[in-house]
Amino acid sequence: MNSVSAVVLAGGEGTRLRPLTQHRPKPMLPAATTPILEHVFDQLLAAGVTEITIVVGYGRNRVQTYFGPTYKNVPLTYVTQKNQFGSGHALLAAEDEVDGPVLVVNGDQLVEHGIITDVLDAHRKTTTAATLGLLTHIDVGEYGGVLLRDGQVTTIVEHPEDERPYRLNAGVYLFDSRIFDAIRAADPHTGEQSLIDGIQELLASDAVVQGVISDGLWTDATYPWDLLDVSFELFEAGIVDGSKGATTEASATIHESAVIREPIVLGPDCEIGPGAVVGPYVCLGDNATVGSNAVVERSVVDADTRIGAGATVVDCVTGVGVTIGNGTTIPGGPGDVRVGDRIFEDEHLGALLADHVTDRGGNTYVPGAIVGSDAVVETGATVRGTIPEGTEVRP
Repeated sequence: MNSVSAVVLAGGEGTRLRPLTQHRPKPMLPAATTPILEHVFDQLLAAGVTEITIVVGYGRNRVQTYFGPTYKNVPLTYVTQKNQFGSGHALLAAEDEVDGPVLVVNGDQLVEHGIITDVLDAHRKTTTAATLGLLTHIDVGEYGGVLLRDGQVTTIVEHPEDERPYRLNAGVYLFDSRIFDAIRAADPHTGEQSLIDGIQELLASDAVVQGVISDGLWTDATYPWDLLDVSFELFEAGIVDGSKGATTEASATIHESAVIREPIVLGPDCEIGPGAVVGPYVCLGDNATVGSNAVVERSVVDADTRIGAGATVVDCVTGVGVTIGNGTTIPGGPGDVRVGDRIFEDEHLGALLADHVTDRGGNTYVPGAIVGSDAVVETGATVRGTIPEGTEVRP
C-alpha cells in the first residue's frame, strides 16, 4: 500500500442543516472560511493519500466546479450516486474505481490526519477484511458505537442507547474488496444500504474486522449551531491559525481604529471598518464586510456578507450574500432552535441567516432564530422562530 487511494463519500444533503443546504451540499458548508470537504482533502493528503475518488450526488456541480480535476496535484475522480440510498450504496457507486484496499472517509466530517494514519498503519500489519478508526468519546449516542475484544470488532451499532463501553466510530475505514459483496448481501434497513450493514455482514461471515483507537480532532456538523463549534475546534486544534498575522489575507483591509480580538480568520478581500470590534472566534469569508462600529463575536460569516454600521452579531451563522443592516442586534444564545419537528433547548445560536437574506437594519433577533434564504426583514422587526424562505418580515 505504498500508493494510497481514498474514497470520499460526499453525496448527501445534510437535511438537518437546512436552510443552509438548500443550495449546496453539507460538505461544501464552511468550516472557518473554507468548505468542510477541503479540510477533509487536506487531512487525507497529510496522511499520504495519493488518489481520491469522490462520490457526489446532491449538489454535485457545486463540488466539481469548486475543486476541478485535481487538488494540490492529487488527481480527483468523480463518481455520481444518482439516488442517495445510504453510505454503502455510495461506496458501491465507486466500486469500479477501486483496485485493492481502499480508505473510505466521510466528506462532511472533520477527522485529523493522525486518525487516518493510525488506520493505514494498523491495516498494513494485518490481512483483516476491514480496519475501523475509533475514538474514546463520552457521547456516542448521536453517531455509531463499536465494541472491541482484543482489538477486534465484535459489535457495531448505530445510535447505541445502552451503557456498554462503546468506542466512537470515527467514520475512517480501510476495506479490502470483500466489503462490496458484504454490502450487497446485507439486508437494507429503511430502504438504504449502509456501510454499517456491510460491516455487520462481514462480522456475520466470520471475517476479521479490527479497530484501532486513536486521539485527535473529530467533529461533525449535524445541526446549524455545530458549524460554530466545528470552526472553533479548528482554531483550538491549530488546523486553522487564529492569530491575526497568520490569518489575515494580504487583500484584506482592516481600519487602523478597528479592534481585532484573536482568534479570527479572514478570507480574501474582507474589509473591517473604523471602530469595529471583531473577535474572538470569528470567521469572515471571502469579500465579507464589517461596517464601522459594528461588533462581531463567535460567528461564522460566509462569503459576500455585509454587516452594517453599528450592528451587533454574536453566535451567528450566515449563508452567502447576506446583508445585516445598520444597527441590527443579534445578541447571541442560548436559545431554543427548531430543526424539523424537534425543539433543541438552550443552544448557543444567536441566529442563522441563510443565503441572500436581506436585513434592512434596526432589527432584533431572538436567540435561536432561523431565517430562510431570500427572506427580507424590514426595519424595526423582532425576528424569532423559523422564517420560511422568501418571506417578508415586517414589524
